[in-house]
Amino acid sequence: MRIDIVTLFPEMCEYVLGESIIGRARDSGIAELYCHNIRDYTADKHRRVDDYPYGGGLGMLIKAEPIANCFEAIIRQQGKRPHFIYMSPQGRVLSQQIAVNYAQRESITILCGHYEGVDERLLDAYIDDEVSIGDYVLTGGELPALVLVDAVMRMIPGVLAENTSFEEESIFNGLLEYPQYTRPEEWQGRKVPSVLLSGNHAQIQKWCREQSLIRTEEKRPDLYAYYAKEVK
Repeated sequence: MRIDIVTLFPEMCEYVLGESIIGRARDSGIAELYCHNIRDYTADKHRRVDDYPYGGGLGMLIKAEPIANCFEAIIRQQGKRPHFIYMSPQGRVLSQQIAVNYAQRESITILCGHYEGVDERLLDAYIDDEVSIGDYVLTGGELPALVLVDAVMRMIPGVLAENTSFEEESIFNGLLEYPQYTRPEEWQGRKVPSVLLSGNHAQIQKWCREQSLIRTEEKRPDLYAYYAKEVK
């Protein structure tokens, strides 16, 4: 899979993409990850990418032309059009299923907005999907884009050691993950549940399932209600 990030702050993205699981997947060639600086695609000698919005208003907008130039360069590099995504508070909220769907694509390109946003004409001409990571305001789209990349990368075969690494995690199967413990067996008077020390794998699996249901009902009743409805 190939993922391109179009941003005004490529160094910020590159730092994250070079670390941990994502960095190892990138180094091993499991996925191609590229960052593109919008300023590199301007015709202005000052590399200016923003301007005042027509009709007034606070702040500046990123102009359509440099982003379009970058998008077209990506299309030429790949020999075909990728799926263009804009990180936007107006988009559908990121979910595990969205990440799974994107991971099945051959290529996605993620646009990070900044200032007061992007010229609407660019969005109309290129963007296939808008995605939000929540109902709050951030300075730019870089952090949301990195969240999306992380969620998508984990779904790509070979990135994690085993599929069970993500299939048992919170949210993936519709439930929160069960409590987990490590050594020592007792810490500050708190003991590891005895069933986890029993060696009885059937009982351990049963306990994990029960705890997952209990935790979801207590902490995320919305998820629990949806899950209960789906399994009926």
